[in-house]
Amino acid sequence: MRAMNRRMTLGVALALAFFATASAQTEKTASAIFASGCFWCTESDFDKVTGVTSTTSGYIGGDAKTATYEQVSAGRSGHTEAVKIVYDLAKVSYRQLLDVFWRNVDPLDATGQFCDKGSQYLGAIFAANDEERALAEETKVKVAQKLGSPVVTQILPLSAFYAAEEYHQDYHKKNSAQYAFYRWGCRRDQRLEQLWGKP
Repeated sequence: MRAMNRRMTLGVALALAFFATASAQTEKTASAIFASGCFWCTESDFDKVTGVTSTTSGYIGGDAKTATYEQVSAGRSGHTEAVKIVYDLAKVSYRQLLDVFWRNVDPLDATGQFCDKGSQYLGAIFAANDEERALAEETKVKVAQKLGSPVVTQILPLSAFYAAEEYHQDYHKKNSAQYAFYRWGCRRDQRLEQLWGKP
């Protein structure tokens, strides 16, 4: 009986240790959602950031309770192509992610982003709380000052995010040649260099 009690006590202790570790891991990560036109490109840009642990292409912002690529790309859903970024708080901050976002978006384009036009391709920051909104607004002012023009990028409240179809995830890795051709043809990097200078 004593041996059984010791085993039960040990089992409870191990379970508590597991949940404590899982909780600690959760507290070390956070997520952010940004839209900067084609989600293939946004995903690729954030995958290069130290401290980003995952990126997921998807749709956000519309009233529709579901979202498919056909619906969103046609502009009928109200959703915007966006990317959910999970990041390690010990390695990168939300403010640093905002800096990456601004460097990879055209904040002066109110019609879409680069070669993709329509509300489904607008640039936007989806703030989860007052702190994120304040940081986004602060950096937006600095960007407007740097560029000497009004910034049209929207700062919106976080809403339901719908992951895109599997074939869109990691598209820049799974279809690197097609992705490179698309990005070049869209003249995304040329416009970014025109706005911000060489990386």
